[in-house]
Amino acid sequence: MLYLFPFLALLLIAGVLMVIRSGNRSPGKYLYETRCQNCHQEDGSGLKALIPPLAASDWLFENQDTLACIIRHGLSGPIHVNGVFYDEVMPANEKLRPGQIMNIINYINRSWGNEHEKIRLREVKKRLEKCEH
Repeated sequence: MLYLFPFLALLLIAGVLMVIRSGNRSPGKYLYETRCQNCHQEDGSGLKALIPPLAASDWLFENQDTLACIIRHGLSGPIHVNGVFYDEVMPANEKLRPGQIMNIINYINRSWGNEHEKIRLREVKKRLEKCEH
């Protein structure tokens, strides 16, 4: 049993460091900041005519069923958001676990004036099983 102590101590330290790194941010906000914000910006406004906004996005509202797949596998091809066409490739995040994808979606869905329903983990898992990639 003593041989497990170093392993458990490392897990505890890793957890504490993750909490310290993320500060008071929710897991979804932290993941957004580290995975999405570089392109979609801190306020969800996107990047001019290159990267679509997530804030007040008609496309986001109409495509809730595909968000998990898009976050996991990326997106290519033109999309129409708030009257503007965007055609930049969104990279895949294939290493994100379903719970992390859920946290990102819930953060995006409740930020910048967005008022979409929260999604549950079982729903994210179901949607990921249906991804076409």
